[in-house]
Amino acid sequence: MSSLLVLEQILNGLQLGVTLFLMAAGLTLVFGIMGLINLAHGSLYMIGAFVAASVTGATGSFLLGLLAAVPAAAAVGVAIEVIALRRLYERDHLDQVLATFGLILLLNELASILWGARPLFMDVPPWLAGTVEILPGVPYPAYRLAIILVGVLVAGLLYLLIARTRLGMLIRAGATNRAMVGALGVDVARLYTLVFAIGAGLAALAGVMAGPILSVQVGMGEQILILTFVVVVIGGLGSIKGALAGALLVGLVDTLGRAFLPTLLRVALPPASADAVGASLASMTIYILMAAVLVWRPNGLFGRPHA
Repeated sequence: MSSLLVLEQILNGLQLGVTLFLMAAGLTLVFGIMGLINLAHGSLYMIGAFVAASVTGATGSFLLGLLAAVPAAAAVGVAIEVIALRRLYERDHLDQVLATFGLILLLNELASILWGARPLFMDVPPWLAGTVEILPGVPYPAYRLAIILVGVLVAGLLYLLIARTRLGMLIRAGATNRAMVGALGVDVARLYTLVFAIGAGLAALAGVMAGPILSVQVGMGEQILILTFVVVVIGGLGSIKGALAGALLVGLVDTLGRAFLPTLLRVALPPASADAVGASLASMTIYILMAAVLVWRPNGLFGRPHA
């Protein structure tokens, strides 16, 4: 097993991890502040990817697509929060799951009407289409490195937002005691809407960054949403630090498992059996990881017990 191949797969795992972090950060913010389980979060990822693909195709500029997609998805998120989700904060989690599942169906149908059922494809921007030598003789796609750098930058900005700003103070206070924040004169409804818009924008950013690697199609949000929930559970509900740690863990475990488990099993099994068993085990590794973390820390790596 080449050490260069291992390094390449580690970088692929980090790239998947930061994409999951962009999704999980918004999802865990919404749950931590509002106590809302939002299954429609993946649909905002899909909307971001579709808007970016459309604008990029019309203008030829990836940056314009990015600049259009994030506020567009944030606006859709605000509309969803104001029209539908605001009535669910005090409701049972089962009601939230049913309502947001209905939003998935609605948004998927709207996407089919607006963009059609056929996938759209985005090209990697020309200025990121080459490779970068991360080590002498070890090229790696520049676009994937850019995704990693964007994820690191967003993580740093989120830290500054949460830890160093008045809005961050309100977000942290809202996660601890929403009733007290409201009693102190803070417009809790506006705070909720703003937090939801931030989460929607982060999901759209993840969709834009994934667009040139994956096909942009109806239903693409559900595929990543499952991994995102695994990340949130591993990291701890309501924790941005946990979302980052969980996302990197899941990205690395999933990528390295799919890349190397079949090869490792060939030591003990015939090649055909090793490939079949390895592929099955690789698809289970993140769930095994989640179960192990929950046995060790029932509230996740950085989660706090909920009343």
